[in-house]
Amino acid sequence: MPVKPRTAQEHSALAAVRKDGVGKVKVAVSDIDGILRGKLLHIDKFLSAAQPHPAGGFGFCDVVFGWDSGDQCYDNTTLTGWQHGFPDALARLDLDTARRVPWDGGVPFFLGDFVTADGSPFAACPRQTLKRVLARGRKLGYAVMTGYEFEWFNFAETPQTWAAKRGVGPEPITPGMFGYSLLRMGDQRDFFNALMDDMAAFDVPIEGLHTETGPGVYEAAIAFDEALKTADRAILFKTGAKEIGKRHGVMPSFMAKWSAAYPGCSGHIHQSLSDGRKNLFADAKGRHGMSALFESYLAGQVACAMEFAPMFWPTINSYKRLVDGFWAPVKPTWGVDNRTASFRVIAGSPKATRLETRCPGADANPYLASAALIAAGLHGVEKGLKLTQPAITGTNVGAENIPRAPRTLIETTRAFRDSQVARDWLGDDFVEHFAATREWEWRQWLDGVTDWELKRYFEII
Repeated sequence: MPVKPRTAQEHSALAAVRKDGVGKVKVAVSDIDGILRGKLLHIDKFLSAAQPHPAGGFGFCDVVFGWDSGDQCYDNTTLTGWQHGFPDALARLDLDTARRVPWDGGVPFFLGDFVTADGSPFAACPRQTLKRVLARGRKLGYAVMTGYEFEWFNFAETPQTWAAKRGVGPEPITPGMFGYSLLRMGDQRDFFNALMDDMAAFDVPIEGLHTETGPGVYEAAIAFDEALKTADRAILFKTGAKEIGKRHGVMPSFMAKWSAAYPGCSGHIHQSLSDGRKNLFADAKGRHGMSALFESYLAGQVACAMEFAPMFWPTINSYKRLVDGFWAPVKPTWGVDNRTASFRVIAGSPKATRLETRCPGADANPYLASAALIAAGLHGVEKGLKLTQPAITGTNVGAENIPRAPRTLIETTRAFRDSQVARDWLGDDFVEHFAATREWEWRQWLDGVTDWELKRYFEII
């Protein structure tokens, strides 16, 4: 028998699924690395899982927080691990994330996050981590608005051809350096248009899509909205682009830096604060059109964003992107409409004034990158920090005495683990767990033997 709703007025998304008479529903959750892990649920199982607490939710193995991107289990975590036997954690569906997958027969789709047995947030869950930060922002009286931009390379590969190449020599879908190219848009016209059209039907609206500088590289700007909604859209965009690409013989990669010869791939995050009616970052009488609130938010990021760095530079490869002269900012600097700064102040109309944080790479988990940067900014607001560091001009002019960002994952991980600001905003359990996962990632790199080493040492040494 189908499960009956337990509330007097059923959520509209649940009612729509029940009315359509579908037989299955697709659900997904984010792992630590920002990879969506999911499954198909029979309609009766879904209807049961969609009920309110305490009856709702469904079991999902907590190994999604206990293994890395290659499904290798961590040996240094305490929240989950072999010592606990990898039991089921309780996944709670967010019915407000309802959408249909247009490239998968219109199957209903929902995102979820994790809670403990008593209904409190599960500490290792990335989506819950962002929600924790946003809830503290609401207590301060602010709603956080964000928008994402992703750059990523596209290759004429399949999982089989890429496996056969053993990780060397992927073939870009187009040659040369040709940013903003109408000509290159036409080289993969069906794929390019499918990204715009299918994403819109998937409730991931793209404001702009164009080619970037590099062979086969695109950039997409995802519409500005409330921070949790845009983080959902960002993680869905990355997975959706890969699924759409499969139909067109294209393998998208959001790796931060796939080749030393080309610029890396960013995941810029635009931010502003709202009181529900207006943009609180705009003040025509303020310095560069910034309100005092905007200055404190920016001062927080300038002061302590680097303490959260592994949340927006999460992999060994992330740090290969941080190269002088390749667009990615390498120092915690700010500037007015300056794309060489880490924190770009965009002083537009009262509605459009915002901060663009240009540090994150495309390889970041959108929930964690957002949580890190918003926490740093709101820390500045809470503490009433003043923006004393001057703006840079040109390419890092005025930043001569500002230390360069760390170049390795283990350096940023140690700083993150020691950060009292991170512990205050994210909680000790999350900080310890995430730091352990990044330490593991570093140790895997130490054990690896790369093609660079073979080319450099195999014959000569």
